[in-house]
Amino acid sequence: MLLNFNDTEIAFSSKTTSELAKARFLFASMAKPWLTRVGIQLTQFAFKTKLPIHDLIKGTLYKQFCGGETLPEADLTSFELAKYGVHVIMDYGVEGKSNEEEFEKTTDTFLETIKYCGDKQYIPFISLKTTGFARFELLEKLHAKAPLSQEEQAEADRVYMRIDTICQAASDHGKMILIDAEESWIQQPVDDITDKMMEKYNSTNVVVYNTFQLYRHDRLDFLKKSYERASAGNYLLGAKLVRGAYMEKERLRAAEMNYQDPIQPNKEATDKDYDSAIEFCLHHLDRICLFVGTHNEHSCMIATRLMQEKSISTTAEHIFFSQLFGMSDNISFNLAKKGYHVSKYLPYGPVEDVIPYLMRRAQENTSVAGQTSRELVLINKELERRKALH
Repeated sequence: MLLNFNDTEIAFSSKTTSELAKARFLFASMAKPWLTRVGIQLTQFAFKTKLPIHDLIKGTLYKQFCGGETLPEADLTSFELAKYGVHVIMDYGVEGKSNEEEFEKTTDTFLETIKYCGDKQYIPFISLKTTGFARFELLEKLHAKAPLSQEEQAEADRVYMRIDTICQAASDHGKMILIDAEESWIQQPVDDITDKMMEKYNSTNVVVYNTFQLYRHDRLDFLKKSYERASAGNYLLGAKLVRGAYMEKERLRAAEMNYQDPIQPNKEATDKDYDSAIEFCLHHLDRICLFVGTHNEHSCMIATRLMQEKSISTTAEHIFFSQLFGMSDNISFNLAKKGYHVSKYLPYGPVEDVIPYLMRRAQENTSVAGQTSRELVLINKELERRKALH
C-alpha cells in the first residue's frame, strides 16, 4: 500500500476530539500574524513582570509543542506516542545560557536525561545544541580562527570535554546524539567538534549525528566531503538533514557586513539540494546513517520511493524520519503506521525557560507559507470525519 499523508484518521489517532479542537484554535490564531505578534509581546511582558500566566501557557502553546516540564512528564508523553510506533528525540529546551556555572548545570541535566532514558527504547535520540555548552562569542572567535588567550583556550577545551562526556554517556547507554546546526558564523567549530565525536564514537554504529542545513548553498558539497572524510577515517557518518532555521538573520548579517549571502537564492534551490542530499545518502548507506528531518511531504515521499526502488526495508536500522512534536502528525503517524522509523522532536523543561522555543514555533507557523493552513485543513478534515460518525 502507498503512503497517504492525507489519512487524518491515522494522523490524529492519538488525539481526542477536545485536543483537536484546541489545536485548531491555536493554529487558527497563529494564522493571523498581528495576533501572533501581540501574543508574543504580551507573553514576554507577563513573564518579565511575573504575572500568573504559567498555567495558561502550559495548557495552550506549551501543551501543543512541548512534552513536559520534567523528565517524568516528558517520558509520559513519549510513552503515549510509542503506542503508535512514534519514538522521541529528547530536547532539553532551555536556551540562552552564557556562563560556566550554567554550562556545567546543562551538562549535568543532559547526563541525567541520558541515564533516565537508558532503558527506554522509545527514546533513541537526545538533541544537543553546542550553544548550550559554550559562549557564542567564543564560538565566533573559533570560527574566525582568531588567536585565543590562555583562558579562552582552556574554556574551549572545557566545551569539548562537556560534549565528549555526553557522547560517551550516550554510547554507554545505547542512545544517539543529534548535534544541531548553528548560525553560519559559528558553525565551523560545531562541525569540528562533531567530526571528532563521530570519529571517536561512530566506528561500528552511529552514536553522533551532524546536522546539514540545506538552505545554505554550500552544505550539499559539505555533506559529500563529510562522507569522504568518514570513509578516509574509517568511521560512520551520521547525517541529519534539515532545511534550516536562521534565514532572515543570515541574510541581514550578510548584507550589513558585506559578505556573500550563505543562503540559497530561493526555496526551489533549497528543495533541490535537500532532495539531492537524501538521494546521496541513500546511495551511500555503506557509511551513512540518514536522518530525514523535515515537514515537507514531497521530500518524505522521495525518500520512501527511493527506499522502495533500492529494496531497502521500511524497518532499516540506519534510516530515520522526524518532525517536531505538535506539527505534521499526518507525516509522522502515517510513516510510523507503514513501519518506518519515526521520531518526534520533544522539547521539555520549565515553561518559563522554554518560552524562547515556543515563541519561535509561533513565529515560524505564522511566517512559513502553507504550514499553518495545512495543519488547519487536516484538523478540520478529521473533525468533520469524526462528526459524521455520530
